[in-house]
Amino acid sequence: MTATREDRPLLASGTLPGRPERRSINFGDHTYAVRIGRFSNLHRRREVIVCGAVIVVELALGIVSLGYGTLALSPGEVLAALFDPDATRAHRLVVFEWRLPRFLFAVLAGLALGASGAIFQSITRNPLGSPDIIGFSTGSYTGAIIVMLWIGSTSYYAIGAGALLGGAAVALAVYLLAYRKGLRPFRLIIVGIGASAMLASVNALMMMKVSPEQAMLAAVWGSGSLSALGYAQLLPATIIFVALIIGCGFLGRPLAALEVGDDAALSLGVHANRTRAFSTLIGVALTALVTAAAGPIAFISLAAPQIARRLTNGASLQLLPSALVGALLLVAADLVAQMVDLPVGVLTVCVGGIYLAWLLVHEQTMKKGRQ
Repeated sequence: MTATREDRPLLASGTLPGRPERRSINFGDHTYAVRIGRFSNLHRRREVIVCGAVIVVELALGIVSLGYGTLALSPGEVLAALFDPDATRAHRLVVFEWRLPRFLFAVLAGLALGASGAIFQSITRNPLGSPDIIGFSTGSYTGAIIVMLWIGSTSYYAIGAGALLGGAAVALAVYLLAYRKGLRPFRLIIVGIGASAMLASVNALMMMKVSPEQAMLAAVWGSGSLSALGYAQLLPATIIFVALIIGCGFLGRPLAALEVGDDAALSLGVHANRTRAFSTLIGVALTALVTAAAGPIAFISLAAPQIARRLTNGASLQLLPSALVGALLLVAADLVAQMVDLPVGVLTVCVGGIYLAWLLVHEQTMKKGRQ
């Protein structure tokens, strides 16, 4: 992997009175080219700085999270437990065995949800086009509930398969219902909202038809929590996540092309329908990965890409900043959830509802301003 700095200014020469003969004109932000084999990508300096700052804040919150609990540890004790072999055995047990898996899964799930939100918002060209809103998360939840309540399996792999199939089935149904001589993003969002509402009723009906104990188990799992996760769920989830992130590596430029329209994407050599199909599969798999282990965690996918876009001041959504901001949001939400003793999914729903209301008002204001 090589990285080169692409920040040479354009030069213009002239002989204006009182002016130097050569002046530098900067038409844009400095960029860095990252090359891995035959693949390369450009990253603006502001994007690199923002990503670095987000990682630093995330690590700081992680240290605080690893020290919070019944046995409170200072940041120094947390760092000693992580890196000092001579640290207290009880501290190392608490940090490594009990708290570190939860923090690492919060990072993993946040990365997956942030990337998934960026994918679907790029496909729909709309900030409301996240898997939470257009029904794909609800489809994953429905598939997982069917496996848990009707098949009777609580295996991570069985629930994961059910979540993936449920999300994929809903995605296919939404696409087919929204397709009318082409796929319009607004129609896709409206159909997705309707599918999400219908599936929520189906989920409630299924829980009414089982025993109270099973319904309570599904309801607790459906609130979205990271408290019961350990290395048994983290290791397979990490392997699947790495494979999906490799797939995301092929989506950066095609998704940016789709944001300016199908015709423009075609002129750049991007097949719109093929890119949407592959992107949808990757996005649904990322959502199902989180749903299978922690239950549905709403609104991270909705908020992370837009926050990342504003921080980087980018012209289009970027997968890496969106994923990192998603990880930061979920780590922070999980820390607050531990302090108030609530499942993290409940907290993200409360905060996300406020963000959704602001986003709707902001979009309406922007439309009036254009008129």
